[in-house]
Amino acid sequence: MTLKLHCFGESGNSYKAALALELSGLDWEPVYVDFFGGATRTPNYRRQVNALGEAPVLEDGDICLSQSGAIQQYITDKTGKFGGADAAARYDVLRWVLWDNHKLSSMAGMTRFLMNFLPEDKRPNEVIAFNQGRLRAAYELLNAHLEGREWIVGDGITNADLSCCGYLYYPEPFGFDRAAWPHIDAWLTRLSETPGWKHPYDLMPGNPSDRA
Repeated sequence: MTLKLHCFGESGNSYKAALALELSGLDWEPVYVDFFGGATRTPNYRRQVNALGEAPVLEDGDICLSQSGAIQQYITDKTGKFGGADAAARYDVLRWVLWDNHKLSSMAGMTRFLMNFLPEDKRPNEVIAFNQGRLRAAYELLNAHLEGREWIVGDGITNADLSCCGYLYYPEPFGFDRAAWPHIDAWLTRLSETPGWKHPYDLMPGNPSDRA
């Protein structure tokens, strides 16, 4: 059975789930969510897809899951991939996924949205500056952790990598300069050289150019 992922290209959280699916080898297809057209705010979407009005959402038969971390774990349980080599590693992977959701992706996603997807006169510059300060602290921690390592946990790609990379390949500015963080840069390059890797705008439907 083909899994369906409700997603859109601009969403870094959707990308985490889509990339996990793509690299897992599972049979899946994207279902475009017109987020900027208001699709997630409609009663139909909230009733039939996700009551929280969010993407991504994974459908596998009668199973319907939201939240990228839960979807990644479902893929791990289904395939045995990306979860960590042993019990200690599995908890370390979970720790990094939760850290990313709270400290990195939440700040990156919001800051990118405020800087690129709001009209210029609506952008809250003080909030953007505050968020970028929080992001610098996250980049510093991740960059230091990756020194001398190929992957965030263990010797291969795990959900820690697939979660933390979620927003870091996007071209829109939000205060992240790969050149300033050499260990993050090397890790992102390594991940992008993995067979099957795709850029978010190539992996999922939806691109800012569609609305230009």
